[in-house]
Amino acid sequence: MHAFRDIETAAYCPRKLYYRRQDPKETERPSIVAERRDLAFEYQRLLDGEGLETAPIEVTPTQFRSRLGCARAQLARWDELVSPAEREAFLSGRECRGIAHKRLADPPSLSLVFAGEPPDNGVWRPQSARLVAAAKALAWEEKTAIDTVYAEYPAYGVIRRVDVDARRTAAYREAVRIADSIKGPPARIDNDSKCEPCEYRGECGVRTRSLLSRLK
Repeated sequence: MHAFRDIETAAYCPRKLYYRRQDPKETERPSIVAERRDLAFEYQRLLDGEGLETAPIEVTPTQFRSRLGCARAQLARWDELVSPAEREAFLSGRECRGIAHKRLADPPSLSLVFAGEPPDNGVWRPQSARLVAAAKALAWEEKTAIDTVYAEYPAYGVIRRVDVDARRTAAYREAVRIADSIKGPPARIDNDSKCEPCEYRGECGVRTRSLLSRLK
C-alpha cells in the first residue's frame, strides 16, 4: 500500500521516489511547513486581522484577506473548512493510505493543505494525484464515491475546489502504476528544473545546467 506522499512523488519524479525509498531516515520537515499549515486552521481569526502582520504568509495582508474573503463567498463548504469534522485524519484505502489535513462530514470530503505556492489555476499535477489518492481512500472507508475535494495554500490565502474527474483519476492511476513498478532507479527525467530543489540530487547524479548556460 502506498502513502499519499509517494503517489505525489511518483507523479513528480519516479527517480526521486526510488531514492526516497532507499533513504533509511525520514527527511525532517522544515518548520515553516508546519507553520504555514497551521494557518489553515486560523482563517476566521486571520480574516478578523488578528496576528496577520506576523503570520507566515507570502502575500500582503490586504491580498490575503481579499483572497480568503473571495473563498468565503464562493465556497459552499466554507464553514466546514474553517471548522472541519476531523483534523489530521488518517485514511486507509485499497491502494493508498495517509493523512487528510481536514475531513468533512456530510457529504464526505476532505482537504489537503499545501505549504507552497499555488499555480495560477487549479492545482499542480503531483498534488492532484495526491488529492485523488486521498479521495479514493476516503471513498473506500465511506463506501461512497467522492467527487469533490479541496486544496488549500494558506500562505497565499488560496482555497480551491477540485473535481475528482476522469482526467485526474487517470493521472493518479499512472502514478500508482509507477509506484508499483519501481524496482531500480528509473530513467532520469528531462526537466532538470525539478532536480535543482531535490534533496536526492547528489545520489541521483543529475547535472543541472547553470543559469548562465541556459542563456547561451
